[in-house]
Amino acid sequence: MLAIQDIIEILAKGQRVLKTSISRAITDTTITGQPFDIVKVRLQTTTRYTGAIDGATQIFKNEGPLAFYKGSLTPLVGIGACVSVQFGGFHYARRQFEARNTLKGKPADLSYTQLYLSGAFAGLANSYLSGPIEHVRIRLQTQPHGAGRLYNGPIDCMRKLVRQGGGIGGVYRGQVVTLAREAMAYGTWFLTFEYLMRLHTKRTSTPRSSISAPLIALYGGIAGEALWLSSYPFDVVKSKMQSDGFGSGMR
Repeated sequence: MLAIQDIIEILAKGQRVLKTSISRAITDTTITGQPFDIVKVRLQTTTRYTGAIDGATQIFKNEGPLAFYKGSLTPLVGIGACVSVQFGGFHYARRQFEARNTLKGKPADLSYTQLYLSGAFAGLANSYLSGPIEHVRIRLQTQPHGAGRLYNGPIDCMRKLVRQGGGIGGVYRGQVVTLAREAMAYGTWFLTFEYLMRLHTKRTSTPRSSISAPLIALYGGIAGEALWLSSYPFDVVKSKMQSDGFGSGMR
């Protein structure tokens, strides 16, 4: 997510960086982020842990170090498609706003409202991939450990979600809140990132291209914090919905 805006600008100069961006997203999502994510999901869906440290300790003690990577295969397979949809969705919305601004005789640069809406559009487009991907991941992360496990892997999980949920709707459980979360998250991320980049160029009177990579990373990190602060309540509700059993008595 950090490099999407920069990908758009660099591609305009003809440089080939999309492959690098997807590789970075895979690394961030599955290798670095997955252990934190399973602790987050467990804390959101159960009361057996007193906090993050206790959760991580118990997972390691009772399930072993590989437990931190439960459910990793699904996002690993889908992250490339998600990044492509995020990039394509934002770029499409951005071009539409630029064309609209030009027709009205205004500068082509997007306003902050238009940046937020472009990011929200990217999030909405992405949610149709991220919804089922994250649902399967959450099911695998929260199922009982050992002989009592419910699913033998992502394919088995998807098959059972379709059967128990009465069709494709079982896989897309929690999709409405996923739409809200993704729109809020990506709208906030793009808005915050662009605000910081523009503030820097205005404060230093230097072109955007002169901003160093460490500063871009810093601004992307701050935007990421804003993303989670704005969308986390939706994420909690989504995790609850996607870890519940099926049937009125199980919700």
